Amino acid sequence: MKIKLVLFLAGIVPFVLGMSLYAYSQEFNAEQPETARSSEDSPAGNYEEVNTSSDESSSQFGGPNSVGATLKRDETDKPSIIKYDPFKSLLTPYFNLQKRIKNKYGLAFSFDYHALIQTATESLGDKTAASGVVRFFGKWELVGRDSGNTGSFVFKVENRHRLGTDIAPVALGSEIGYAGLTTTTFSDRGWELTNLFWEQLLFGGRLEFIAGVVDTTDYVDVYSMADPWTGFDNLVFQNNPTIPLPSQGVGVAGGLLITNNIYILTGFADTNGDPTDPWESVNTFFDQSEYFTHIELGWISSLENKFTDNVHVTAWYADKREKEDVPNGWGIAASFNRLFADRWEPFVRAGYADDGGALLEKDISVGLGYYTQEKSGLIALGLSWGEPSEENFGVGLEDQYTAELFYRMQILQSLTVTPDVQLLIDPALNPQEDVIAVFGVRGRLAF
Repeated sequence: MKIKLVLFLAGIVPFVLGMSLYAYSQEFNAEQPETARSSEDSPAGNYEEVNTSSDESSSQFGGPNSVGATLKRDETDKPSIIKYDPFKSLLTPYFNLQKRIKNKYGLAFSFDYHALIQTATESLGDKTAASGVVRFFGKWELVGRDSGNTGSFVFKVENRHRLGTDIAPVALGSEIGYAGLTTTTFSDRGWELTNLFWEQLLFGGRLEFIAGVVDTTDYVDVYSMADPWTGFDNLVFQNNPTIPLPSQGVGVAGGLLITNNIYILTGFADTNGDPTDPWESVNTFFDQSEYFTHIELGWISSLENKFTDNVHVTAWYADKREKEDVPNGWGIAASFNRLFADRWEPFVRAGYADDGGALLEKDISVGLGYYTQEKSGLIALGLSWGEPSEENFGVGLEDQYTAELFYRMQILQSLTVTPDVQLLIDPALNPQEDVIAVFGVRGRLAF
């Protein structure tokens, strides 16, 4: 309880101060003659004003997997291996309609389809798994368009399904005997509501709140290669495996840009969220009152490079889940990644967990990314050491090691293909095997 209270207070105090400063600045400006006002009197003070127009990164603190970041990426012309995109040419009237709706009504939306197949060299059960995901997502700016204090409705609906195999890729890790996940999003859970929340920017865009059905993987401990759709497949190189992030459900979060480079982000979400049954998620949020609470303090070189130049520390606390008999717990994680020469991006990430349902108790991951095709392509290598959770997997297990190499290729403007190979060394739940290789191919079609 003390840890939870400290995290909550540490997060809420900056927001209260920020709101107070904002209210004071508004009141002060209202009292001044028009000719006496200057840029120094603005809510942002001497800091750069944050551009929050729909042409910029929609969410100031959401990760590369967030709806705002995905929409921005899809709207951007990208160098591709094949210059002519027959799919995009065929749907030109549809893409023009998208632009007109966005310009006139502030509603940006998109569809995409993802597919992944993975096969392992050895397994205790099934060796091959394949899954597809179709998504419809968007952001509707309803209040204060282009004002710096925009209020938006964000939504995302998905269908996740198997593609001709007995299991989905998210289950392949347990079949292999690996204490972890070889992928995180390719399941067979059917229809899901993964985003349905209100996003409010205040203080000239320096302060942001979201509330509703949220996905904590969008904003907790993120970095540029954490996107499960376009980056690494394995969990150890996405969101930290020592953080027991809950499934999508009801939650509240907020971020404050304290200076042009320092930010703080905090919030809480239902640990019993179920995106396949959103109404039940609302009930568990209020009836069971079991929450995942987090706070993050970080440095970015600029908002434009917030994913590629990011250093942060994240602390979290998870309540005990009575029905699932998962103990409460806490932990801390740290992350560093920095872009050099506009192509090379090394990263170092680590975490520690004391119960709470995390898959690993300790983890250290390092890696390097190299951008091609003017950043639309990416080659990345990651190496990880992890200590499996005794609470989840039992005592006496050996440490396990993971390596992953992938190459994301922008084949067409609308199509990316990513071959991937993972080496699972000393898999904790399959001690008979020293090394298991997992080969995969992932594709994404955006429209």
